[in-house]
Amino acid sequence: MAEAGTGFLEQLKSCIVWSWTYLWTLWFFIMLFLVYILRVPLKINDNLTTVSMFLNTLTPKFYVALTGTSSLISGLILIFEWWYFRKYGTSFIEQVSVSRLRPLLGGVDNSAPSAASAAGGDADSNRQSVSECKVWRNPLNLFRGAEYNRYTWVTGREPLTYYDMNLSAQDHQTFFTCDTDHLRPADAIMQKAWRERNPQARISAAHEALELNECATAYILLAEEEATTIVEAEKLFKQALKAGEGCYRRSQQLQHHGAQYEAQHRRDTNVLVYIKRRLAMCARKLGRTREAVKMMRDLMKEFPLLSMFNIHENLLEALLELQAYADVQAVLAKYDDISLPKSATICYTAALLKARAVSDKFSPEAASRRGLSTAEMNAVEAIHRAVEFNPHVPKYLLEMKSLILPPEHILKRGDSEAIAYAFFHLQHWKRVEGALNLLHCTWEGTFRMIPYPLEKGHLFYPYPICTETADRELLPSFHEVSVYPKKELPFFILFTAGLCSFTAMLALLTHQFPELMGVFAKAFLSTLFAPLNFVMEKVESILPSSLWHQLTRI
Repeated sequence: MAEAGTGFLEQLKSCIVWSWTYLWTLWFFIMLFLVYILRVPLKINDNLTTVSMFLNTLTPKFYVALTGTSSLISGLILIFEWWYFRKYGTSFIEQVSVSRLRPLLGGVDNSAPSAASAAGGDADSNRQSVSECKVWRNPLNLFRGAEYNRYTWVTGREPLTYYDMNLSAQDHQTFFTCDTDHLRPADAIMQKAWRERNPQARISAAHEALELNECATAYILLAEEEATTIVEAEKLFKQALKAGEGCYRRSQQLQHHGAQYEAQHRRDTNVLVYIKRRLAMCARKLGRTREAVKMMRDLMKEFPLLSMFNIHENLLEALLELQAYADVQAVLAKYDDISLPKSATICYTAALLKARAVSDKFSPEAASRRGLSTAEMNAVEAIHRAVEFNPHVPKYLLEMKSLILPPEHILKRGDSEAIAYAFFHLQHWKRVEGALNLLHCTWEGTFRMIPYPLEKGHLFYPYPICTETADRELLPSFHEVSVYPKKELPFFILFTAGLCSFTAMLALLTHQFPELMGVFAKAFLSTLFAPLNFVMEKVESILPSSLWHQLTRI
């Protein structure tokens, strides 16, 4: 019996929810019609006359007290809402309406639940304090001569900042030079070339080094900065590969003969890995994606310890271009590990694969009626994880904010990383049917659930405070840097602020000009009810006066 009663109540509740969802307009007109029919028994006309007589007898002091009290109440609500938002990062009224009222009306919150419990001990081990912002080399950085310079020729704008190029110069000196370069004339020239600020001086020094010897680093510099097309850059990198392999074999035989030889072998290894990686990127840009994937896989097998180059992110992008989603999942399973540093590429690619399973049939309306399935919940949780790691990405993927050329260095969890990811991966999200729609329906809800203030974190370490400063150094001045966690104020805080200001202004005006504001209030109320009176007159002229008596007889 209890189960039957519970089932009947559930059916009744679902019927009421369905009626309010689709037939609210009909309900509204039915209620208006009933009010009109029952106007005589309910003495509506007499009550309206009494109310109008009461309003006419009110003095200006009443309006002053009324507006002053309303301003005080709305001000207290505003203060409480602002305090609650600063402490918990959400509006109290909005939270109550979503968590209490919406379930009664049959709604389902599309935002992802907190995944802290799902993460378990892994989340605790991953929470580590970050004292300063570490800048990383962009794994998919463009070619200066063939791509960045072309942008400058067309727009007249510099896509790279001095700070970004200075970091690249430091990287080149670290990877492509060693203490024994002064023993070889060509390498000595290139050691000075990497320190040059003037691009033409660097290019001239590279040509000078090639006149003395087949220098791999000289070919690298020319491929990066002098070549105006990817085809030219690829030719120069192939020449660099030939020279670099010879140096690598020679230094490999002598690497255990002393510290100097060990440093030289390390330098030759970095040069060889860099050349092979850039050749794979050239093949990818020229449309030979399968060849690029093979080169990247071979490079990762040959040098498995050089994770600082993040070659797996190049491999993920190329596999997504081939739509080899099973291979993408295999790469993610290897590199999406709690002990490895996360990136937007890892988090958002995992979200894309989860979304791909449900996005083609996902509908917000259907999900609100029946609730989220297990696969949809997994996809939403993956999006929540990605948005918590880098909340700047969705606006670029949804094309709510314009893209620029990515910098040569990125700040993880920053705007620079979001630009670099969206620049190369937007096409992959567009290719998966419904993926952007699912992201659009869920990312704002997950953004509101991101831990606030900064000291908190569900899945990742607290957000670095110096992020905005570092991003402004990495990104050009003409780009508007996205700032986080700069949450938009909830609607109810803005509403209460406007209501408090409006009622305070009315109280002040009523206190200063009581008679004038009384006339204005009466005129406003009469104007407000004029359309209703007009409709009632028309209805009375159309319907017979004895309709109520006929209905009572029936």
